[in-house]
Amino acid sequence: MKFRSATLKVKNLEDSLRFYQGIVGLAVDRRYMDRPGVEIAFLGDGETKIELICMEDYKDIQIGKDISLGFEVASVDEKIQFIKDQGLSIHSGPFQVNPELKYFYMLDPDGLKIMFVETM
Repeated sequence: MKFRSATLKVKNLEDSLRFYQGIVGLAVDRRYMDRPGVEIAFLGDGETKIELICMEDYKDIQIGKDISLGFEVASVDEKIQFIKDQGLSIHSGPFQVNPELKYFYMLDPDGLKIMFVETM
């Protein structure tokens, strides 16, 4: 069995696309209108995708505080500087729990924790 995708309902598709493309660095794989008032975008270039669903009549997005998505980066310090240069803030960290791993969190436009991880 393969992990196919993580689905996120979002309030504003354009804001979320700017975040996941510009900050996280994911490419749009496909984007389409599913039906009137529902637009979907899949992001990522591997087998596993992030699916963003924006429904014009559904804006009460509920994000759990104990859920996060993790993305590997070459350098946590460089990613933090990039995020600050964009005028965005870090949610928490950086943390280094052992000599091989360093990470930090920021929030996406709907409040989902995004973790950037460096394997050292």
